Amino acid sequence: MKALILAAGYATRLYPLTKNYPKSLLKVCGKPIIEHIVDKLGRVDEVDEVIVVTNTKFAPKFRAWLREAKPQKPVSVLDDLTKTNETRRGAIGDMRFTISKKRVKDDLLVVGGDNLFDGSLNGFFSFAHKFRGAPVIGVYDIGSIANAKKYGVIKLDKNGRIVDFEEKPEKPKSSIVGMCLYYFPKEKLRLIKEYLSDKKRIKDATGLYIDWLRKRVRVYGFVFKGRWFDIGDLEFLNQAKERFNS
Repeated sequence: MKALILAAGYATRLYPLTKNYPKSLLKVCGKPIIEHIVDKLGRVDEVDEVIVVTNTKFAPKFRAWLREAKPQKPVSVLDDLTKTNETRRGAIGDMRFTISKKRVKDDLLVVGGDNLFDGSLNGFFSFAHKFRGAPVIGVYDIGSIANAKKYGVIKLDKNGRIVDFEEKPEKPKSSIVGMCLYYFPKEKLRLIKEYLSDKKRIKDATGLYIDWLRKRVRVYGFVFKGRWFDIGDLEFLNQAKERFNS
């Protein structure tokens, strides 16, 4: 299995902090955010390679970080050849770009480069193994209907199958939201290309892809416990610094 860390965004909501520095390399608890993710992936037996996809602007900084890092699994940095926020490929576009450029033919685990969460991925994969051939995403109960409107809101059936998905709804039906953590079996990777074949589809909202996907194949959600931080702005960055792994 290949693991893909999405780190090609320009993090404009964190300006000026990230104007010339990638969000994933900001430090939380003494080390870069991405290093927490790489360490977690290093403990997953199924993962044999980690790919960090970033942009032309920040690729040199990720390569400099990698020269000093000591990952347990092979890690490579892939430049998606974009240079500005306006020309970015978007998360789904970067997934497609990586699959094509790296000729990925294995199962793929995709993780947002700004996601921090407690615990290991063992429970996630044990759950995924129950549904061979089906995509599985990480979900989290944030415990607040009001705050859920900032995320993709999910409804699960008793077996964990996603039966409803709304991207940033005004009136959320649940406090369970999607994390940027996706397991795609190799047989389903072709669907990313199919989704992007319609040029009108948004390429930078993974939730919209998951909603499209669940209407075509069975997609399941694994509920993570503990703490989860989606570091989109300064408030969440400060929360992570105060509470994550403390």
